[in-house]
Amino acid sequence: MSVTKKLGRPRTFDYDTALLQAMAVFWEKGYDGASMRDLTGAMGITGPSLYAAFGDKRGLYLKTIDHYCSADACTPLVVLEGEENIEPALHGFLVEVIRSATEHESGAKGCFLASSVVASVGQVDGVAERVEDAIADTERRLTARFEREIDKGTLPATFPARERAALLFDIRQGYMFRGRAGLSRECMLKDVPERVAMLLSN
Repeated sequence: MSVTKKLGRPRTFDYDTALLQAMAVFWEKGYDGASMRDLTGAMGITGPSLYAAFGDKRGLYLKTIDHYCSADACTPLVVLEGEENIEPALHGFLVEVIRSATEHESGAKGCFLASSVVASVGQVDGVAERVEDAIADTERRLTARFEREIDKGTLPATFPARERAALLFDIRQGYMFRGRAGLSRECMLKDVPERVAMLLSN
């Protein structure tokens, strides 16, 4: 007796694009404010397709957070880590932060984590751990970049790498807040050289 395995319908939408569209809805309306109708409408898919690909609303929400942390939030860090010299590395990091705060492809402004996700900490299981991990990982990589300069001798051995990493993280969040508030990219770029000088001061 032969058994024919019934195959499901092939996916007819782009997974990453749909995830980005869902993130834009959560970004604008928050977790509680985003209805399934809002999400399926923005993603251009049916309810069954959403559940099949992403799980329930919570599962979709957590996937948008993971996507943001692995892609958008890491782009400035890649710039910082890829530039050999620390001054242009910091400049490039802040410029990329400002770009993502004002020109995100979803149309939203600011930082998804700071603008929307933190409001659901303690309310949606899995969110607090992701936010804590994102902060810890970012500060670890920022600290490592300053320590690399200490090892090279371009920064003194007494340079407070961890403290400046925390300051750089806070400056990043400040730019994200300004972007959310509607400040222009050009306005924020004017302050970048002074921020870089402050971060490297002894």
